[in-house]
Amino acid sequence: MPSKVKQPGHVWRTLAVDLMYDIVGNALYAVAICVFAKHAPFAPSEVSGLAVILNHIWNGLPIGVLTLVLNVPIILVSYRAVGKVFLLKSLRTILISTLFVDVLFARVPAYTGDPLLAALFMGVFLGSGLALVYMRGSSTGGADFLVMAAKKKFPFLSMGQLAMGMNGLIILGSGLAYQSLDAVLYGAVATFTSSTVMDKILYGAGSGKLALIITSNGKKTAEEINLIVRRGATLLPAYGAYSGQQRELLMCVCSKSEIYKVQNAAQRVDPQAFVMITEASEIYGNGFRTS
Repeated sequence: MPSKVKQPGHVWRTLAVDLMYDIVGNALYAVAICVFAKHAPFAPSEVSGLAVILNHIWNGLPIGVLTLVLNVPIILVSYRAVGKVFLLKSLRTILISTLFVDVLFARVPAYTGDPLLAALFMGVFLGSGLALVYMRGSSTGGADFLVMAAKKKFPFLSMGQLAMGMNGLIILGSGLAYQSLDAVLYGAVATFTSSTVMDKILYGAGSGKLALIITSNGKKTAEEINLIVRRGATLLPAYGAYSGQQRELLMCVCSKSEIYKVQNAAQRVDPQAFVMITEASEIYGNGFRTS
């Protein structure tokens, strides 16, 4: 069977969309660094946070160039783990980021008010910018590269554990650099806000809840759920390994605001129903909407 060849027009459109996301994402990233982080009494996580710390110690060194310089040894160490396509995209993103932080946004007035507000808004802009970059399969380098490389060497550790450990060290380092425990606390607030905003943008639009219901009356339960919340369900045969009883497994995906109604509907039909509720971070197909 002949392989599909990408048309030149499709390639250029993809590059144009990638570039647009890079520009908007890095603009938001630059606001986070230049407006809220540069003169704040704390630093964010990741390599940009380390660059902010070094800028604080050696006043005057450009943050964008510092971030680029810090990324060079990281790339050399981890280029085999991240892959060629991801590496090339990330290099483009890093160069655009350096231009935005050190040139285009370098003279934007910095926020010098409440540090807590600075931490919150830094997290919002940083998380939004990084989410747009990640959507197109790129990154700002730094921790992303190290986490991928470390995961290959220590496969028993999760990506979350590795990222948390690396970012934790940088946030603790900001406490030493600024000689303040508040710097650690504000850095943690900024990191938590950034991660939350990033997850909401990347997964929030398609997120919801998944109800797994083990019941002896699956058909009636599905009808009751459909009547109350207008949601379909999938029925599968289930067999109790301990009891030996034949039952039914009903799966229903719904919005977070509807999950309580689904649970009540199931237990109204079958008070002995076993209901498990879990997160469904991404839901696609058949025109599904969580709203």
